[in-house]
Amino acid sequence: MSEVRVFGAGGYRYAEGVFQYSAGVAAEPGFEIERAQFQEPVPISVGFAAIESHLRARGRPTTAFCACELRSPGPLSDQDFLSFNRDYIRTLERWGLYRDGANPVARTNVCPQINPPPTPSLLAFCYTVPAARSRLETFVVAGGGEAPEGKPNYRDYIVRRGDLTADGLREKVRFVVVEMERRLTALGFGWRDATSTQAYTVHDVGALLINEVWARGAAPRAVAWHYTRPPIADLEFEMDVRRTAREMLIQQP
Repeated sequence: MSEVRVFGAGGYRYAEGVFQYSAGVAAEPGFEIERAQFQEPVPISVGFAAIESHLRARGRPTTAFCACELRSPGPLSDQDFLSFNRDYIRTLERWGLYRDGANPVARTNVCPQINPPPTPSLLAFCYTVPAARSRLETFVVAGGGEAPEGKPNYRDYIVRRGDLTADGLREKVRFVVVEMERRLTALGFGWRDATSTQAYTVHDVGALLINEVWARGAAPRAVAWHYTRPPIADLEFEMDVRRTAREMLIQQP
């Protein structure tokens, strides 16, 4: 199970992941997580500037930033993904979030198959705010695909790589659902605590969602199926999970 650490400067705890993102975050006592979304994805640099402005208007420091949802033009090779991530974390370093390989910020990054953005872009972000007395426990579990994190690369460890048969897709979905459960448990939650569950794939997984997700008690309310690909070539299925106190649509920057 991922070790969970408290990020006091942000008012949340996080399950350790890889250098580019944590496995998930949960608000600490006295705080809640809010989610803000743009109408359309915006280039990452523009999105980061908008996040700074939004946090300033809410009276929150940049360290309150705890999760984001990215949209990319298409899947990358392992090496290109590494290069992208090294650029991405520079802002997190500047904001006081990333230090010595430790990154508290959760993330989902997927590639839309309809109207993909021309450059890596930001669609939504989450941050902590002080909570009222009747605090709701809130969390965001980072997106994960059918390959274990922390290996030398993704490609060599993808579950049933290249296998798009019914059995191959079933094993991929099963791996991801178990990983989501592991991250939820690490943060102190279960499936019944989730109010929003997303599945990201271009494959027809309707029957698999019934048999491998709902039949095991996962995502008891609903799953939003996004016609996208995971960010790394040869990955086929990804999920993320959250419960936020408020979700809002904000002005396009």
